[in-house]
Amino acid sequence: MDSREKAKQLLTEFKGDTYSYGLGVYEELARHTAELGKRALFVGRLASPWFAPLRERALKALADAGVEVVGECRGAYPNAPLEDVYRMHSHIMHKKPDVIVTVDGGSGIDAVKSAVVLAALGDVEPEIDPFFGMGKVAEALEKHGRTLLPTVSVMLAASSAAHLTKYSNVTDNINGQKYLVIDEAVTPTRAVFDYEVTSTQPASLTQDGAFDGIGHCVEVYFGAGPETEEKCAEICEAGVDLVIRGLLALTDNPDDKEARMDLGLGTDLGGQAIMVGGTSGPHLNSFSLVDVVSHGRACALMEPYYTVFFAPAIEHKVRRVGEIYRKHGLITEDLAALSGRELGEAVARGMRELSLRVGFPEKLSDLPNMTREHITRCLEAAKNPALESKLKNMPVPLNADLVDEYMGPVLEAGYTGDFSVIKNM
Repeated sequence: MDSREKAKQLLTEFKGDTYSYGLGVYEELARHTAELGKRALFVGRLASPWFAPLRERALKALADAGVEVVGECRGAYPNAPLEDVYRMHSHIMHKKPDVIVTVDGGSGIDAVKSAVVLAALGDVEPEIDPFFGMGKVAEALEKHGRTLLPTVSVMLAASSAAHLTKYSNVTDNINGQKYLVIDEAVTPTRAVFDYEVTSTQPASLTQDGAFDGIGHCVEVYFGAGPETEEKCAEICEAGVDLVIRGLLALTDNPDDKEARMDLGLGTDLGGQAIMVGGTSGPHLNSFSLVDVVSHGRACALMEPYYTVFFAPAIEHKVRRVGEIYRKHGLITEDLAALSGRELGEAVARGMRELSLRVGFPEKLSDLPNMTREHITRCLEAAKNPALESKLKNMPVPLNADLVDEYMGPVLEAGYTGDFSVIKNM
């Protein structure tokens, strides 16, 4: 089965009729909203000139569906800063909508997820920090007999798949650290993604999102246990194939709608992947690099080095992923003849080759303003209990006591580009 058809099959199994996706489905946001409520708060990129036509289309569709827009709220800045979460919470509390429509990229959708949590539980916990980690929102909702406002998330970027997932990534810009709310309760009630609208993105955002999607698929598959391995393999093979195909095609022709479809489907499968399993080292480290590099680029930088670290423990998975890169001409070696660390390094070179093809750096030291202090920050964050799930998701699980000994060399390799310093367990 072609990867595109496989993706559609998987997404239908995943979301059913709660998700509208494809080319030309933007106005479906109105139907989904009207089925959830009649008084909507509209959240979007209001300050961006390119957003004006999308705003007009959305508001007209909502009005035609009998939905009153009781207020408009500007979306979040990149990485969903905490101040945007609290600003959105204020809009919700003052406008009192019965449904929220978010038309934005992943950061805006993530910020709304956390703002909705505070709207329901702010009298119990007035700050979002107590909800960082896994399952804290559902626990508090049950304890206090509350529910969250329904949301319709309309995605504009092929990237994080925030419109489909239980994750809300928010950032404390004071200390340069990203944190996670992980809870089924914050998964958007309905979602829409018209892949055509991604043509409004700059090339850099498209590329960042593509590598985020690859990271979701690969990291989840690498860490999958026996009970989910085959499902994760299906998702990963189709998702990575589509993302690489779409990314390379868009590098040559940014107006290629079929490539937009491939990239959208592939990154959506990344969203499905992180609902089946969890990401690990590259995503964890990216949370500590928010002041020097975008999220997708950070994942692209670190993925090869973790692949070398993981390879001896998961040879068959690394080989399976490597064959996708080989299919697209990014690897020339015969992977069937390689094993262990040698296999990991071959696949890692293929991953770096994809980065180089789109003009991404191949090591952390290539980044302006990157310092060794950031490596220290990455190691300290990895020991934070609120981010422990990322360590446990690794195919070579670490605990806080092992972080310096094993993650330290991976980060050093990422900084210098030298695979040889990586220490396998």
